[in-house]
Amino acid sequence: MALNAGAAPDAIKTISDRQDPTADFANAASLGEGLRHARERSGKSLAELAAETKVHRRFLTALEQNDWSSLPSRVFALGYVRAYASALFLDEQLAVERFKRESPDTSVPLKAPIGIAFEDVKRHSPRIVAGVVAVVVAVIGWNVFQRASLHQAAHPSDIAAVPKTWVSGVDPDPQLALSAPMAAPPDQTTPQLYITPGLEAQLTGVDPAVIAAAANPEPVQKAFNPRGAVYGAPANASMVVIQAKTAGALVVRLGDGQALFARQMAPGEAWRAPIGVAATVDVSDPAAFDLYLNGEYGGPLAGVLTPLAQLNSRADQAAKQLAATQARAQVEAQAAQARTQAQTQTSAPSPTPTTPN
Repeated sequence: MALNAGAAPDAIKTISDRQDPTADFANAASLGEGLRHARERSGKSLAELAAETKVHRRFLTALEQNDWSSLPSRVFALGYVRAYASALFLDEQLAVERFKRESPDTSVPLKAPIGIAFEDVKRHSPRIVAGVVAVVVAVIGWNVFQRASLHQAAHPSDIAAVPKTWVSGVDPDPQLALSAPMAAPPDQTTPQLYITPGLEAQLTGVDPAVIAAAANPEPVQKAFNPRGAVYGAPANASMVVIQAKTAGALVVRLGDGQALFARQMAPGEAWRAPIGVAATVDVSDPAAFDLYLNGEYGGPLAGVLTPLAQLNSRADQAAKQLAATQARAQVEAQAAQARTQAQTQTSAPSPTPTTPN
């Protein structure tokens, strides 16, 4: 079976033609050295491996150089090691164990053992079983007693005799009879009010331009729909939301390099960006994340690295533009109403003066 289907025909080698990559990886001096040798034997570059594993190139370089400080949180680092080993057909579990051994996690202290001694459980188990059996027997006995006390013997009906009309089907009052059904009334329709063209404002009190604008509103963008956990700032303190369409890594770093937020996002999960924070949004794949500004869809992310201040500025400009559009529409509606009232007062007939006799 060929190991590299994308190479030239003369460069294709089989497993029997080369050494076992897993054995070479296990005998390497360090995890990074073993990964680098395996990648060089496969003929893949860091750029090709980054595109295949969806892991940023600088994280793959940090793994090869054993630079653990350049990696994100330990959860992401373990996922990167597993993805690197899988892309090179190495033993994923062996790679993870070597990473844990060479980069131990010192953030979690050891905990004292907890639990109940087996002898204590064995000593008290007969009492527990006896108590459960007693409760079950009491419940069953109570239900049997309730059913027995509510049981009543059958007794005859209170009706002494069945009326003859019930048996023969005779109408008890022959003077009452149903006539034939009446015909349905004819359909009635109300004609639509006819408005003379040019007199819409005088008859309806609304400017035709306002009616046309209401009939053709501006298209509304797709609104943000939370389909999973939402992290980050509260809804009333954020104008930018980043939601994952597909699985991908999202890391938000402050200006000093400290991670403000880091998570392997599942499809539907979202992060609300705070206002007034200088940070950089770093994602594994820009096409895997959607951007929402003020609750409306703003397209996908533009690149792998995006300044958070740029996204907040776009949201602020969109909010100001929407407020200006609403204010302009309100002013136009008030002006149209004022024109309609002035035309109505002008067209009204003046009262005829009366002369004394």
